[in-house]
Amino acid sequence: MAIRKALLTCLGLPLFLFPGAQAQDHAPPGCSPDLDPLYYNLCDRSGAWGIILEAVAVAGIVTTFVLTIILVASLPFVQDTKKRSLLGTQVFFLLGTLGLFCLVFACVVKPNFSTCASRQFLFGVLFAICFSCLVAHVFALNFLARKNHGPRGWVIFTMALLLTLVEVIINMEWLIITLVRGGGETGALGNGSAGWAAVSTCTIANMDFVMALIYVMLLLLGAFMGAWPALCGRFKRWRKHGVFVLLTTSTSIAIWVVWIVMYTYGNKQHNTPTWDDPTLAIALGANAWAFVLFYVIPEISQVTKPSPEQSYQGDMYPTRGVGYETILKEQKGQSMFVENKAFSMDEPASAKRPVSPYSGYNGQLLTSVYQPTEMALMHKGPAQSPQNKTRW
Repeated sequence: MAIRKALLTCLGLPLFLFPGAQAQDHAPPGCSPDLDPLYYNLCDRSGAWGIILEAVAVAGIVTTFVLTIILVASLPFVQDTKKRSLLGTQVFFLLGTLGLFCLVFACVVKPNFSTCASRQFLFGVLFAICFSCLVAHVFALNFLARKNHGPRGWVIFTMALLLTLVEVIINMEWLIITLVRGGGETGALGNGSAGWAAVSTCTIANMDFVMALIYVMLLLLGAFMGAWPALCGRFKRWRKHGVFVLLTTSTSIAIWVVWIVMYTYGNKQHNTPTWDDPTLAIALGANAWAFVLFYVIPEISQVTKPSPEQSYQGDMYPTRGVGYETILKEQKGQSMFVENKAFSMDEPASAKRPVSPYSGYNGQLLTSVYQPTEMALMHKGPAQSPQNKTRW
């Protein structure tokens, strides 16, 4: 009987998404009198925590959406195939971060069946998406840091998806068991299905809620521990990515320790159980912004940079410029070559060969005086005889 009530409640979940208005004497300052009291924390100026967290969540949603567009648009410009294989997992991580910012609103508004169920189910699932992506990224980085080649992109994405599905199954079973237990406790009181469903989902102990997130904590711890070996690899260019993951997981561990202590111990010690919802909302917003600042933005800044191998090839085979100065240099060089060639054609062949001034000397002394030949005398003309000279 209790199981049937739990299934009927799960199937009738959309009926409770828009609860009716509750009676209240007056609206808080900043809220309209016609507004449902469920949403008073979104506009109540006397308790500014709701408005601040709402602004932080909206800024995070816009930032994450823009970063997702930038990451997808940079796909054609990614030169390193190893970085391209991680883009699918990183987009999945951004979707999980976007869901965390959206879930802040479920923790700001007052609790009812829909908000309580979404907190209990989506809180662990969305964090599991982000931490599973970090674990898959760390898994690939350990291969890249040691061998400079890692698993393919679909393998990394499938690993992150399977790790997330484990948390989905755990949360579904835990939510159904919680509803069945609440139905058994309130069935004797004769409450309707809506009444006992709302009571069972919103009156879960804080310790039980934290214990249901043990698998998510293991994912966080696995990503933190797996990032350290990636810093000791032989290929140093992958160390910066390991530093990004290590910084993100370290900040997340600090945030989780603080909110768990406040949620399970601090609020009870100070007799402020009304701060349970703000504690969850602050944890969601702070951790989501840590993901954006310490992991998403640094990874996007590195995704289009070429690998050292590609940079080395680019230095060996530089591309020729097509600018105006390059064209002038080429024309000047061609004209100088033509002029040099013209001068070489004008010079005689003998001028090209070096001639020694001793080339005609054969080593023998001259023993006779030069005597002109008969042909030389004929061309010279008749010589005057000594008789003619004495006659004049």
